[in-house]
Amino acid sequence: MFQYFDAHTHLQFSAYDNDREEVLERTLNEGVGMVNVGTQFETSKKAVELAHKYDNHPIFSKFIYATIGLHPIHTSKSFYDELELGAPKDNNKYAFVSKGEVFDYNAYKELAKDLKVVAIGECGLDYFKIESTEQKEKQIEAFEKQILLSFEIKKPLMIHCRSAFTDLILILEKNKNKLNNPPGIIHFFSGKKDEAIKLLNLGFYFTFGGVITFVRDYDKIIKLIPNDKILSETDAPYVAPIPYRGKRNEPRYVKEVVKKLAEIKNIKEEKINEQILENARKVFGLK
Repeated sequence: MFQYFDAHTHLQFSAYDNDREEVLERTLNEGVGMVNVGTQFETSKKAVELAHKYDNHPIFSKFIYATIGLHPIHTSKSFYDELELGAPKDNNKYAFVSKGEVFDYNAYKELAKDLKVVAIGECGLDYFKIESTEQKEKQIEAFEKQILLSFEIKKPLMIHCRSAFTDLILILEKNKNKLNNPPGIIHFFSGKKDEAIKLLNLGFYFTFGGVITFVRDYDKIIKLIPNDKILSETDAPYVAPIPYRGKRNEPRYVKEVVKKLAEIKNIKEEKINEQILENARKVFGLK
């Protein structure tokens, strides 16, 4: 089995189009398992395809998994992200790329049936640059549909939340009877202590990534979260940890995140990593 685990990464993104094979081989050869997270229908489909790349390999077949879902920023028009979708066709990097995708329940459900799909998301709320009530309503509608899908197919949620924890928690509490056990993961939690406690009480796990290696903003929250509710991630290609800061991130750099988590929690790296692996198996249902 894998020796480290990246619970949230995006190797299917266009940032790796020129060397995906090499990045993947480096990652697997260093014993790192991963979940490639979908952000809209096409990136979800690509994540599933990538998860099957090593189906016939005796070891690596159990190293790569996928999630499928619609990220809140893609429910309305959003600025082009070349790392996610490649160079814009009209050479205008500020061109709008998202048409404002409407969550197609049946299409995503078909993807979700794949055995390599271990969660629904990256779904949730993101009010950081929100401009209208209509945008907020679209995010909420898509999120609630994905909560329902998660419950129907009995796979956990992979939640993204930025500047919207009050509404997120209200929605999760309102839909408490539609949450699985465990309900899912809060990807790179950036909320407050009381919000973390409410999400812990709902049964959620939490991931942290490379930013914890160069800022101290998350230390208190990391110490608060029990070891059996914490996971490591990279969110690659974004926010590489020290000593790779400023470079494109890779899943194998998750080792630096584990090292920092151990330091913050003042426990041995081997101990926290062993717990992270156990947590990953439990929340994602890995065998």
